[in-house]
Amino acid sequence: MYFLHGGTRKWLAAWSVNSGFPILLLPIAISHYTNTTTRRRNNPFVLTTWLFCSSAVVGILFGATNYFYSFGASYLPVSVNSLVSSSQLAFTALFAYLIVKQNFTHYSINAVVLMTFGSVILGAHMDGDIPEGETKTKYVLGFVMTIAAAAFHGFSITALEFAQRKSGVAVTFDVAMHVQFVVSLFATIFCTVPMVVNRDFEALSGEAAEFGLGETKYYVVVFGAVIALQVMVIGSLGLLLCSSSLFTGLVTSLLVPVQQVFAVIFLREGFNAEKALALALCLWGFASHLYGGYKASLKKKKKNDDVEDYGDDEQGAKSSGDHA
Repeated sequence: MYFLHGGTRKWLAAWSVNSGFPILLLPIAISHYTNTTTRRRNNPFVLTTWLFCSSAVVGILFGATNYFYSFGASYLPVSVNSLVSSSQLAFTALFAYLIVKQNFTHYSINAVVLMTFGSVILGAHMDGDIPEGETKTKYVLGFVMTIAAAAFHGFSITALEFAQRKSGVAVTFDVAMHVQFVVSLFATIFCTVPMVVNRDFEALSGEAAEFGLGETKYYVVVFGAVIALQVMVIGSLGLLLCSSSLFTGLVTSLLVPVQQVFAVIFLREGFNAEKALALALCLWGFASHLYGGYKASLKKKKKNDDVEDYGDDEQGAKSSGDHA
């Protein structure tokens, strides 16, 4: 909506993703002052040096990722941009295998292949979906930059999972909040520097005055995005710290059907056969992974039950022997 109605500041769009991080201070402060552990109250810093530095580096990577995404969003329709962005799952799977030695089942492999293939379909049929007034060169550039953003995103979340594992710090509410704060802080700093150099902050008032929906709605769009995107970041990073980068990538890909529906309803974008097929593949892939997880949980439960039954039999045999 920002780019469609006259917005041109790509660094502003990138900056909006993590700049809402000060809202994290509230839950951090509440957790700190309600903590009954004396040692914890006297020492508000819960991150080790390794985890802090790793989170800072990942934050810089997220800042670069946000810029690539905003660059792609400025040239691609929302529906295409979201479907291409789902290719981050393939990169996440690759980096998860290389960096954190993620175990794969045929269900997860099937999910990665299906959800990635949707992006390939869009890339092969892009001619009919170029926005009015947009050149094919810019469209292709936006497509490539979105793929690059997906690659950066996949590497970033996997790197953060690796950093947390290597730190040896147990994931608690405090740790999750502090990691998110550091990541968002450095991502915001990374985007703020070029905004200052380009004088983007000084140009906001002029851009707001010329915004297609009016000056008031300009600020509603910008600051509404800041809040909504920060909530998304809190959810995705929290999920990452409590599960795995691969599962986080799969859940993130569920943004695709939501964005597809919103793009059609609010932005009046077309919905052709290629997009429908790509969306179906995305949902099919995610359903495959969920089913695989369900089967694995049943297998694990059966194994635990067999172990318990075996233990009961051993105890019973021992008791009988003692009685005899």
